[in-house]
Amino acid sequence: MNATLALIARSPLFGGLSEQQLDQLERIGREVHFERNAPVFWEGDEGSGFYIVAAGRVKVFKVSAEGKEQILHIYGPGQPIGEVPVFAGQNFPANAQAVEKSHLLFFPRQAFIDLITANPSVALNMLAILSMRLRQFTKQIESLSLKEVPGRLASYLIYLSEEQENRMSVRLPISKGQLASLLGTIPETLSRIFSKMSVYGYIEVQGSEVQLKDRTALEDLAENGRLSE
Repeated sequence: MNATLALIARSPLFGGLSEQQLDQLERIGREVHFERNAPVFWEGDEGSGFYIVAAGRVKVFKVSAEGKEQILHIYGPGQPIGEVPVFAGQNFPANAQAVEKSHLLFFPRQAFIDLITANPSVALNMLAILSMRLRQFTKQIESLSLKEVPGRLASYLIYLSEEQENRMSVRLPISKGQLASLLGTIPETLSRIFSKMSVYGYIEVQGSEVQLKDRTALEDLAENGRLSE
């Protein structure tokens, strides 16, 4: 199995497909490369297809009328980007930009629709991914709307520990500036909260590595509380 086919097979979007179906996907996929900070697509662009990250990271974000950026998602290897317009036949609802030098696979909309018409199991996988992302987006909106920034950060660290399958240590996949945008705050506020959580013994920060020293306290902060003054 070549590298492209292996990547397609590992993507949650295509899990459980037969080798023949994976071969069909590889035939319609096209490799594209983006330098750091290069746009993948802009909000309002035609949803002519979707992408899977092969290497690197891509952020999906919105920009307010005042020019403030709000990061919605950061996607890494194996994760799909822009798949909603494939079903909806609409324009991209947000912007996407390479956070670092990135290698993506692009699947044209019409070719993909023709493929899933013949292979409905592919569509079922996509529906499962879309449902999962809707749940994640609902949690993100709830966090930004109802939780203070310490609770948002605690929730994110717990999410990372589950994603990285390590209960006591995580690696931040993005810069602290990008993390601040993802959490709906500014870098200075985020730095103060990191420092306060370190003083309280919840975490220990060494560069991009964060030790979860008191996971129980973090879970309580993520669920209910705020940091004391």
